Amino acid sequence: MASQPEQEKEIIFRSKLPDIYIPKHLPLHSYCFENISDFSARPCLIDGASGEVYTYADVELTSRKVASSLHNQHGINKGDVIMILLPNSPEFVYTFMGASYLGAISTMANPFFTGPEIIKQAKASNAKIIVTQASHTPKVKQYADENSIKVFTIDASPEGCLHFSELLKGDENSLPEVEISPDDVVALPYSSGTTGLPKGVMLTHKGLVTSVAQQVDGENPNLWIHSEDVIICVLPLFHIYSLNSILLCGLRAGAAILIMQKFDIVPFLELIQKYKVTIGPFVPPIVLTIANNEETVDKYDLSSIRTVMSGAAPLGKELEDTVRNKFPNAKLGQGYGMTEAGPVLSMCLAFAKEPYEIKSGACGTVVRNAEMKIVDTETGLSLPKNERGEICIRGDQIMKGYLNDPESTKSTIDSEGWLHTGDIGLIDDDGELFIVDRLKELIKYKGFQVAPAELEALLLTHPEISDAAVVPMKDEAAGEVPVAFVVKTDGSSLTEDDIKEFVKKQVVFYKRINRVFFIDSIPKSPSGKILRKDLRAKLAAGVPN
Repeated sequence: MASQPEQEKEIIFRSKLPDIYIPKHLPLHSYCFENISDFSARPCLIDGASGEVYTYADVELTSRKVASSLHNQHGINKGDVIMILLPNSPEFVYTFMGASYLGAISTMANPFFTGPEIIKQAKASNAKIIVTQASHTPKVKQYADENSIKVFTIDASPEGCLHFSELLKGDENSLPEVEISPDDVVALPYSSGTTGLPKGVMLTHKGLVTSVAQQVDGENPNLWIHSEDVIICVLPLFHIYSLNSILLCGLRAGAAILIMQKFDIVPFLELIQKYKVTIGPFVPPIVLTIANNEETVDKYDLSSIRTVMSGAAPLGKELEDTVRNKFPNAKLGQGYGMTEAGPVLSMCLAFAKEPYEIKSGACGTVVRNAEMKIVDTETGLSLPKNERGEICIRGDQIMKGYLNDPESTKSTIDSEGWLHTGDIGLIDDDGELFIVDRLKELIKYKGFQVAPAELEALLLTHPEISDAAVVPMKDEAAGEVPVAFVVKTDGSSLTEDDIKEFVKKQVVFYKRINRVFFIDSIPKSPSGKILRKDLRAKLAAGVPN
């Protein structure tokens, strides 16, 4: 039999670093606190607003108390889902880690979602408890009452809600004996993937342990975070980038995690200076704000920062230069992630001890203990270096699948275990990954996901809209914003402002429609699929006809 033609042999890329031992048998909480005896008295969480400091011993003990109370007083068992509807706070950490001890699952949601958005996720995930702030309870209270869901608040305690302090009364020594399998789900973030509506991404204990280990474990240790580091956590913990690469990596490494509820330039700079922050995980909008507030930034001492990592969206050359100018002692790197991938696919090695030249626009080399390939979108064949194709990743860190959605799972993870990202990239001669385009429909607003299908479904509920399509438009501050192409019903006098206001009332701020273009018909394929590339071409050519 003739051998397989050379061009059809699978070309697989691996990390420049050697594989490492990963204790995938450990539950996530056991893994994160495995080395706690080395730093139990060290600061673990620092509340930037109050200045309170919680040691590793405090955080581990409190997480166990929360777990005990959730089970013994409130009936949470293995496999049950808890919705965390919180900004960055110590309570977020205690709830997430407490759920892990029970083999329960945390689904994280943006507290600024509208009521219908929150309820949709709570329903889909079958959440049994919601932990939130008092100001957000009006959005969930009726649904919670109708479905016997307990609501805990971390600040004031509205009528019918329980205060979070109730969860701190648990006996840390009376945890149930739970057998947690490496394949059990521990986190359930929601993502649109490459297409369609938001779906529950099942991330397992094994998957998150693997992903964290890929970043901070091994013989060439702590590429990302050291135990002596102070890492600023201003990116929202309900986003997988922050949850994984800041919180979980920080806990595993024994670093101090400085919590900010929201980004505000002056308090942000004050905290960096006060606590001598060493690690800055940012996204491009934060760097843009720094660039646009040069006089303010120059008043603060930012020399303590040794590492700046940017993720969630590409960081352009001008913003890279801003980082180098404003953080004089920092090495800069970009990473590339996707919720379904666990989430980190590649990381810059700028933090390694060996000298390493950082290429502008590169997002590093594939993480250790994983495989990557670049696939021709027409033929499905894997491609060699310097050729563009869809990025695919395989390894223990990727998701188990989408919750209750085998079809979407099958279209994202193929029969050989490769997760298809929907991103177009290439790997150069030095093994560096560059993202050059996107196949998937997803819109990225400041790193937040906006699913066109979700907005289209909403637009079609308007009685004067007969058809609609949503695509991204480039924006300097946000990266991308959603814009709508709308076909009005006959005789309609609907205006752009009418539509914007209609959508605004029903979605979180980053899903709002930025522009509306009225057209006679939405371009579609014979099978009825919206031809988004045609609409993007209209935008690129200027104001559509």
